[in-house]
Amino acid sequence: MFKPAIKPRVYGIAPGIDFPQALWNGLRTRMDDQSPEAMAQVQIIVNTQRMARRMRMIADAGPATLMPRIDLLSHVGKTLAHKEIPAAVNPLRRRFELIQLISRLLEQQPDLAPRASLYDLADSLAGLMDEMSGEGVSPDTIEALDVSDQSGHWERAQAFFGIARSFLETVDQAPDSETRQRMVIQRLSEEWQHNPPQHPVILAGSTGSRGTTMLLMQAVAKLPQGALILPGFDFDTPKSVWSALSDALTAEDHPQYRFQKILSELDLTSDDVAEWTAETAPCPARNTLISLALRPAPVTDQWRREGPNLSNLDQATQDVTLLEAPSMREEALAIAMRLRQAAEDGQTAALITPDRMLTRQVTAALDRWDILPDDSAGTPLQLSPPGRFLRHVAALYFRPLTSESLLTLLKHPLTHSGTDRNHHLRFTRELELYLRRKGITFPEPDILSAWSKTIDVAEAWGSWLTTTFCNQEQPSSLPFETRLETHLALSESIARGSVDADGTGGLWDEKAGREAVRIIENLRENAPHAGEISAADYNDLFGAVLSQGEVRDRDAPHPNILIWGTLEARVQGAELTILGGLNEGSWPENAKPDPWLNRKMRHDAGLLLPERRIGLSAHDFQQAVGSKEVWLTRSIRSDDAETVPSRWINRLTNLLDGLPEQGGPMALLGMRQRGQTWLDMSRALETVTTVPAAKRPSPKPPVASRPSKLSVTEIKKLIRDPYAIYARHTLRLRPMDPLMRTPDALLRGIVIHEVLEEFIKDVSKDRNLLTRAHLVNISETILAQNVPWATARSLWKARIDRISDQFVADENARQNRGKPIGFETSAKTDIPQLGFTLTGTADRIDRTKTGDLVIYDYKTGSPPTPAEQRYFDKQLLLEAAMAEKDGFRDIDPAEVAEAIYIGLSNNPKTVAAPLIEMPTAQVWAEFEQLITRYLDADQGFTSRRALRKDTDHSDYDQLARFGEWDVTEEPTSEDLV
Repeated sequence: MFKPAIKPRVYGIAPGIDFPQALWNGLRTRMDDQSPEAMAQVQIIVNTQRMARRMRMIADAGPATLMPRIDLLSHVGKTLAHKEIPAAVNPLRRRFELIQLISRLLEQQPDLAPRASLYDLADSLAGLMDEMSGEGVSPDTIEALDVSDQSGHWERAQAFFGIARSFLETVDQAPDSETRQRMVIQRLSEEWQHNPPQHPVILAGSTGSRGTTMLLMQAVAKLPQGALILPGFDFDTPKSVWSALSDALTAEDHPQYRFQKILSELDLTSDDVAEWTAETAPCPARNTLISLALRPAPVTDQWRREGPNLSNLDQATQDVTLLEAPSMREEALAIAMRLRQAAEDGQTAALITPDRMLTRQVTAALDRWDILPDDSAGTPLQLSPPGRFLRHVAALYFRPLTSESLLTLLKHPLTHSGTDRNHHLRFTRELELYLRRKGITFPEPDILSAWSKTIDVAEAWGSWLTTTFCNQEQPSSLPFETRLETHLALSESIARGSVDADGTGGLWDEKAGREAVRIIENLRENAPHAGEISAADYNDLFGAVLSQGEVRDRDAPHPNILIWGTLEARVQGAELTILGGLNEGSWPENAKPDPWLNRKMRHDAGLLLPERRIGLSAHDFQQAVGSKEVWLTRSIRSDDAETVPSRWINRLTNLLDGLPEQGGPMALLGMRQRGQTWLDMSRALETVTTVPAAKRPSPKPPVASRPSKLSVTEIKKLIRDPYAIYARHTLRLRPMDPLMRTPDALLRGIVIHEVLEEFIKDVSKDRNLLTRAHLVNISETILAQNVPWATARSLWKARIDRISDQFVADENARQNRGKPIGFETSAKTDIPQLGFTLTGTADRIDRTKTGDLVIYDYKTGSPPTPAEQRYFDKQLLLEAAMAEKDGFRDIDPAEVAEAIYIGLSNNPKTVAAPLIEMPTAQVWAEFEQLITRYLDADQGFTSRRALRKDTDHSDYDQLARFGEWDVTEEPTSEDLV
């Protein structure tokens, strides 16, 4: 196939050319004068299964021929009988072994790292070990690094390196996959030196970014019939620039750096790289432009010298669209519209981006046209239904069962998915209403069991509910195998439900279920190496392992609308290529911080620099931007912050802007105008017909439908926000109870009221108990019974401690003045002529020595001022009037000497109701006038009539469509029937 040559054979395929197609075309051309069976003797080594699959698809398209042997890099050398090379250790087993050692280290030195990062540390350390093996770097090299200018970080890292060294010293007996692959390649190279294969061996598509791959590339290139085919080789880069790519510290982020390194290892120059095929790039002028734009930073001064020589800029950019969207959402919508157009035209279109958030938004936007793109990345297993379900179940073992976590599991589509799921959902709905109504945060077995007996719930379901979900906490350390099997058994029990005696429901069905089974079998196989583990660590570890799986449905997506990661794009081709998310930090991604070695230490040790990934992204960009039709998209803002354009966009736009004589600014303007056209269309798509804003409501329901009974606390709301009274009593709408009771101001008030009531009752029986110590003791008991949140309990206890001295001193004066005769005493007073009833409950009523009454109300917040009570907050004033009208049950009417708010905030104070300025007779007369007005058919219930602040919230703001109007607008009355 190849003529004898003195130098190694290295070929290149220019950016923008469909690499697999060009590889096949060049191979067929070279085999035209060979016998048919010669093709079967050709061995092609590719780096991904996707590329091997694409090669077979191209060959299947014809004409008919024998197929060459297509091998993967990872399978090279597998046919050699090297029995002395042991099998590779399962990667999960290695991480389990590291986790045990790192866990012990963190127990001894907890300041090294948080335990939540246990798996991440093990994974990162295993990755470093793989890299050291692949690059041929020994532990001695790491330990010999000059760290004289390093901080204490190196001392901490050395503790972990001690763990890694124990594995690396025995790597020949128990190698990881990277080490074993390097051993195989080294043995294969030795074998080829003595007995080289005589058939053609072609290594195609690799950039040589890893040391093991570089060894194989050198070995293949030196074979009698060996050849390398480099993807996206820049034939436009001049020789002077190639020489600037020799220093990794300054050039590793350049797209062609790895090729220079390969050529240097083979003692070749860029002139020795021949074109594999006569096929030209879709737009050679664009390749020349991009090549100049991406020159290494030290030689970008060449723009001034070589830029004026550029020509045909209009041709280079005529099929390039630059879309700079105001936000990521608009970027995604514009991309989706272009993909939809491609689908209508039968055009193959691919979105290439490493930004998974952008791909999800594009997928969501395409859904409006029932287009499901073929996403090569699929869905992470942990986000699939089985993944979420298994993680929810794992959480039952390390934290108490809450109403939220219980209902999350009960409502999951896989729960009770065996049979009789309709009844299960009905029971779940009834349970949710009960939990919301009662405010139960932690549902105990006895609570759930008692509830299930009060309604029509199947006995088997009630028993299944309590035995399956309650009391599953296992915080102590247990063997990993035990935790895994217990976890899976519980998951299957929840999935099959209360009816089936066996089975697993739909847990392991469909592709997501089968992928979960694969991951779990891997866990089972390596579980003996994980040792004992706590429930929290197991939850973190299980979630991390689950995240490595992915679920992809190849049958459902649209065949011509594709989403690729940058790796997949290297071996694919499309008529329209959209490079999305071209912002710094997205594409290229920020270099991930290395917890072990800094940039200089990596360079000195011979390891890969963080810029390696940026260089690979730059190569992916250069290959993709050379396609026939290209979109370059980015969002100007993301998460309410200004973004920075990708360095490649910056270089391209700056270069074009600096070439006015060649028409660069006009070419750039045309690129942007094409993008703006699609942005305008996307905005037009979302333009809606303007709907007139709602008016400020003031409904006037029939008199018969107006409330005839209110409590004293609702009178304040009737004055400040009448619409809330209308919605609650006329429409009978109630805010939904929260799923879980939280330590909010309402609960705090209830608990503190209970503490003080208990305290005052004890003091009434025994005056000697009027002490700070007794108040604190009662508070501790009641807080423990009613506040299950440790943090809130501590904060509220501290508040009671702060106010206790002041409260005891004031209470002593109150006890000297009178005796408590009522706690939480209810009251009711009718207005017969209006057919209206006022109700209320007084926190505390005392009777003085002269027979007068004193009414107290506890306020955990700030008490209302006398002015606020005079006009708005009339609770105590009305209670005083009701007391004098014989409104309180079991308390004889008497004159009210005072009505006092007892403030219990951090600065406790008492505020008396203004009874002198507003006698009870006046209060009651004004109250009757208020009720008379609101029982008049012409009076409307205005929304937010006189709220204290514009920012105050009302439960019925959404119903009133507040926001479409403001409080400066006059209310609009509406007669209701």
